[in-house]
Amino acid sequence: MHPKIEPMRPDTRLVHPAVPDLTGSRPLAVPLHQTSGFAFSDPDTFADAMNRPDGAFVYTRLGNPTVRTLENALADLEGGAAALATSSGMGAINAVLLATLSAGDHVIAQRSLYGGTHALLHDLAARWGIELTFVGGHDPAEVRAALRPTTRVLYLETISNPTGHVSDLAAVSAASGDALVVVDNTFATPLLCRPIEHGADVVVHSTTKYLGGHSDVTGGVAVFADAERHRHVWQHGIELGVTPDPFAAWLTLRGLRTLALRMRRHEENAAVLAHRLVGHPSVRAVHWPGLPTHPSHDVAAKLLDGFGSAFSFDLADADAGRRFVKALDLVHLAPSLGGTETLVLHPASTSHRQLTEEELNAAGISGGTIRLSVGIEDPDDLWDDIARALTA
Repeated sequence: MHPKIEPMRPDTRLVHPAVPDLTGSRPLAVPLHQTSGFAFSDPDTFADAMNRPDGAFVYTRLGNPTVRTLENALADLEGGAAALATSSGMGAINAVLLATLSAGDHVIAQRSLYGGTHALLHDLAARWGIELTFVGGHDPAEVRAALRPTTRVLYLETISNPTGHVSDLAAVSAASGDALVVVDNTFATPLLCRPIEHGADVVVHSTTKYLGGHSDVTGGVAVFADAERHRHVWQHGIELGVTPDPFAAWLTLRGLRTLALRMRRHEENAAVLAHRLVGHPSVRAVHWPGLPTHPSHDVAAKLLDGFGSAFSFDLADADAGRRFVKALDLVHLAPSLGGTETLVLHPASTSHRQLTEEELNAAGISGGTIRLSVGIEDPDDLWDDIARALTA
């Protein structure tokens, strides 16, 4: 609709085009609300919208209809009360931890974590005096023994990056006392696991990965079991500036439409490659929880609706790993995971470069460890490329 001032001169018309009302129909795709702000006719509604995450849309850093659609979709998939979408996975993790922790607090975290999360925890320890205790993530007694009066957070990954450790979320969460249980569910997605159903308070994702699914968007999300916790973190998150761009949210929503189809093919391909790698003479170990020999296999079979498709395997040493990745042709040497194409990287020098040698060993990562994110290509083509590269 045009403003009521008529007639408008050309310079004004250029700034105020008529926006059609939708009457009798609705778009099949989620509309992209690519706007930084929203206009109001009522000043009280304007003021109220600035103070809560569920009010009218006022400014895209605080909320946006396209972003809200993504948040609602992911809260529904995870079984949460509300969600906060962010500009990256690390944005979601930072928003949750910075809104929860204060100087001198204590965090319990599993040893096998994404390198960026590990680096953030150590940065908070250095700057804020946060105390850290690392645990295996499978033994409730170990978690109970680590608890202190100052323990505020227990941090876990559903399927750990990159060794495929799967925590018994229900048992470990039950042993966490009053600590906030935060679970990174990126590798599993809500299709394989919904951690809130197993005792988690907050679930985080890098939506860059499987949820977006096409290697064309960067984003993250935190899903909350409790609406008040969401409101608290939202207030910190908007001041921290982790808000995603509406177009990034729109791309992620587009990716969600095919998530179920893609995840089935991802995992089918992973199973083929993991079993073939087990039998190859150049491979010392394969860390995919779908294998009966994996230490987390029994827990994964009980907890998950599948075993995921990003996993790692060990070659003899770092030199063997370097020669392997250089020899690949179809499989790309690249960061990230969860896209339609198969990717490979060397964790010790890239995704987990922040860890010391001692920390790498504790996490089960060696110089010869290779992480494989299996795509949706024909598995025989992938194996031909991998088998040829293994001869290097």
